Amino acid sequence: MKENLRRTAGSLLVVGLGGTELTNLERGWLKLVRPGGIILFRRNIADARQARALLGEATGLCATNSFRCVDVEGGTVDRLRDALAPMPSAQAVTLAARRTGKTKLIREQGELVAQAVKAFGFNTTLAPVVDLALPDSALVMGTRAAAPTAREVVDYARNFLAGLAAQGVVGCGKHFPGLGGGALDSHLETPAIRRSGRELWRKDLAPYRELRNELPMIMVNHAAYPDTPGRNRPASASPYWITTVLRKRLGYWGIIFSDDMEMGGILKFMPMEEAAVAAIRAGMDLLEICHSPELILRAYEALIAEGERSAAFRKLLLARAGQTARQCAKLFAGGVPPALSARRFEALRARILRFQKTIANAQPAAEAQPA
Repeated sequence: MKENLRRTAGSLLVVGLGGTELTNLERGWLKLVRPGGIILFRRNIADARQARALLGEATGLCATNSFRCVDVEGGTVDRLRDALAPMPSAQAVTLAARRTGKTKLIREQGELVAQAVKAFGFNTTLAPVVDLALPDSALVMGTRAAAPTAREVVDYARNFLAGLAAQGVVGCGKHFPGLGGGALDSHLETPAIRRSGRELWRKDLAPYRELRNELPMIMVNHAAYPDTPGRNRPASASPYWITTVLRKRLGYWGIIFSDDMEMGGILKFMPMEEAAVAAIRAGMDLLEICHSPELILRAYEALIAEGERSAAFRKLLLARAGQTARQCAKLFAGGVPPALSARRFEALRARILRFQKTIANAQPAAEAQPA
C-alpha cells in the first residue's frame, strides 16, 4: 500500500528542473517521485535537440503519459522566443484581428504556437490567458490579456484553442477565477481582488462558462476574493472556487491545474506542506512546482503523510490520480511528435517571423504593440 500511495502522490505533481541537462541529484529525486510531468523554462532550453533530449530523459522517469509543459502565450511570456522566434502577444493578435476583420489570424497564432512547442518535444502549452484586460491589472498583466470584454476574450481563446487542437497540442485556460481585477503580482503577494460574486460571474467567469467543453485544462490562481464566499483564502486552496464554482456551478470536468505552488501568493499564506494537501483536498488535480527540489519533495512527502494518516484523503488521492491518468491517456495518445529536420525548422521560424510582421503592420499607430 505504501508504494502505491507514493506512486499516486508523485503522479499529481508537475515539476521544474534546474538547467539544460539533468543532474545526478535530479535523476535521484525524479526516480523517487515519478511525477506526472515536467515543465521547462528558458533556463532549460538552448535549442530543439537539447530540449527534446532533456524532456526524453526526464519524462522517462515520470508517470506514464506525462505532461511536457511550456509557457508559450506570445509576447512577454514565450519560453521559445530565443531558441526559435518571438511570437506576438495575445493582445496584439486580438487588435490585428479586429482591425482586419480576420479572426483566422488568431487561429493561425494557435497553430504556430502548437507547431513550435511540438518542434521542441512538448505536448502542452499553458495558454491561452482568459483574464480580462482591465485597468486594475494593466501593470501586472501587460499584453498577456487579450481584451477587456468577456466576448472578445472568448473569441480569442476559442480560435487559439482550435489552432492548438488542429495540431494535437493541449492548451490550458488561465488564471481561474480571473486576475483582471488584481493590482498585485501573485508571484510575490496574494492579491485581494475586490469584485463581487455577481460581477465575477457575469464578467470574469464568462469565458470559463463558454469554453468549459473546449478547455482540456484550467489553471487556478493564488488570488483571494474577499467579497465572495471564498473570503481571504487563495483560490488555489479554496474548495469554494475549485469544487463549488468550477466543478459544480460551471460543470467543468477537464483537468484542474495549479499555478506554480512556489509563488508568494500561496506560500505567504501557508507553508508548502499545508498548501499541497489543501489544494488537493479543495479539488485540484495537479500541482505545479517549478523550481525548488526541496519544495517538490516537501509537497510529495506531505501528500504521502496525509494519505497515511487519513483513509479519506488516501481514497481521494487514489481517485484523483486515477481520473487524471485516464484523461492524460486520451490527451497524449499520439505520443511524442517527431523532430523537425533543419529545413523544416527554419521554415517554421520564417513563418513565425512573417506572422509577427503581419501582426505588427496591423496595429493602430498610437497603440503599436511589442512582439
